Amino acid sequence: MAYDAAMPIPTAMVGSTTGPLVHEVDARWTMAYAASIGDTSPRYLDTAADDGPIAHPVFPVCVEWPVIVAARNAYEDVGVSAAEVRTGVHATHDLTIHRPIRPGDRLATSLETVGAVGITPGALVTSRLTTVGPAGEPVATTTQDGIHLGVPADGPDRPDLAPPPPLPDVDRTGRPVERTIEVDGGRAHIYTECARIWNPIHTDPVVARRAGLPDIILHGTANLAYGVTAALAVVGADPDRVRRIRCRFRAMVRLPSTLTVRVWGPPGDEDGRTAAVAFEVLNAAGQPAVEDGILLLDTDTSTDAGWDDVDG
Repeated sequence: MAYDAAMPIPTAMVGSTTGPLVHEVDARWTMAYAASIGDTSPRYLDTAADDGPIAHPVFPVCVEWPVIVAARNAYEDVGVSAAEVRTGVHATHDLTIHRPIRPGDRLATSLETVGAVGITPGALVTSRLTTVGPAGEPVATTTQDGIHLGVPADGPDRPDLAPPPPLPDVDRTGRPVERTIEVDGGRAHIYTECARIWNPIHTDPVVARRAGLPDIILHGTANLAYGVTAALAVVGADPDRVRRIRCRFRAMVRLPSTLTVRVWGPPGDEDGRTAAVAFEVLNAAGQPAVEDGILLLDTDTSTDAGWDDVDG
């Protein structure tokens, strides 16, 4: 769908901030999130466990969403119209997990616009979302790119000057392990409520079609969560070892659908140690919904060292 944008995206918006917004995380929320993508691992659901349940590794997207919405509203301060905001699509996601989120956490999430450049499809805007605990200790950091399709950037390019560190090379040769997932027609509605991520293009066919989509589509972060769950299962790794998740979002997933998750790399050794795992998520047409996925695991299972203490 073409938008009659009032003006380009100004690169002068780099440096603008939104938040912090505070969330009280409880077991009801973390368990519902895991259940919404069909992951019933005791690590997410067993509240009687000695070390308690943890949140799914992709759960940080839940506390990030409200500040993303607030930042979209703040676009008006730099003259960006609502129509221009609606052209934005989530293109890349790079999540660093400093430590697992647990029920009982009180988290504060802030967003900073750290980059804005012009590319052929439109203006690419880079955001950094920082989630911290009560003492300001880092919990999760996400760097993500959004592309405003068909809307140019105005002003000199201002790329992200402090991007996340590069990840190790991963081997995608050879035959991957595949997992097939059936996604029912109401899954986007369930994910919306359990993740508390509401965008009507995922639940309202009228809104989706007005936005130029063929129908409602599944959230990109849901596709990612399915991929992470499958990758962890293939390598036999505990989710509390996840330190970083990176991917690109590409093709749409219409509902109902069949997802195919492809995972490269041998299972971990007897201790379940595998440093980096490559994966992708294909939609029913065989197109990559999640492309270039990398899951980085802490290879030191003997300590609770945070990501800052892990090489890579």
